[in-house]
Amino acid sequence: MSGSPPLRVCLAGATGWVGRALVAAIESATDLELVAAVARSAAGRRLDEVLPPPAPPLRISATLEEALGTPCDVLVDYTSPAAVRGHVLAAIGRGTHVVVGTSGLSDEDFAAIDAAASTKRVGVLAVGNFALTAVLLEKFAAMAARHVESWEIIDYGIPHKPDAPGSTARQLAARLANVRTPTLGHPLEKTHGAREARGATVSGTQVHSLRLPGFVSSIEILFGLPDERLSIRHDSGSGAGPYVAGTLLAVRKVSALTGLHRGLDAILDL
Repeated sequence: MSGSPPLRVCLAGATGWVGRALVAAIESATDLELVAAVARSAAGRRLDEVLPPPAPPLRISATLEEALGTPCDVLVDYTSPAAVRGHVLAAIGRGTHVVVGTSGLSDEDFAAIDAAASTKRVGVLAVGNFALTAVLLEKFAAMAARHVESWEIIDYGIPHKPDAPGSTARQLAARLANVRTPTLGHPLEKTHGAREARGATVSGTQVHSLRLPGFVSSIEILFGLPDERLSIRHDSGSGAGPYVAGTLLAVRKVSALTGLHRGLDAILDL
């Protein structure tokens, strides 16, 4: 709205792969203001000392608790699986809306976050993948699951990605669980050989995680019917641009939500 003050943003993970691109994007936006930043590796320094222009001369905090001492409207978290739950709950406790770009949250984590956010009447938008083509993959997969009863997911990532499955695969499996539980041709408990070879069961879907050089982040879902099959796949490149655009959209829309919402399509007209 014209004349409205800019949304005040706290960015956790400000010097990371996506975080550094977000700093520049927020600084260039007229309706957003970066008021606090967290990065343990650069704590105490200024953003413009560790990032290229147009990074502002903002002092970097060592902890989220320190950063949240500055009033803000939205926390954006791109940190680590070990830290994200605590960060989200801390922000909710202060009545701050949250956009989660960090992977690794479990179903139990999401339940706790939803309960806390609903109680405080704030919005939390957790997105496994902010890229538009990944959002469309989820939409198309949910459509296919209404007509095809058997599917499995392959989750691709960089060699040192710590969480398996990644958040995109977890989010996709959770969404498909709202459609139906896939049919398995052979009971998992009766597998001959290594049961692990059949993947992990995530929200009722078998998910197989590959961690190899040459991949950034990809997700593929395979549907099967007798004598036919369907493959839907999203591949990410090496640039952070698609994640930045989606994150900024989430920042602008999350205050209209209450409780936890998963997936960028929660704020898109799909």
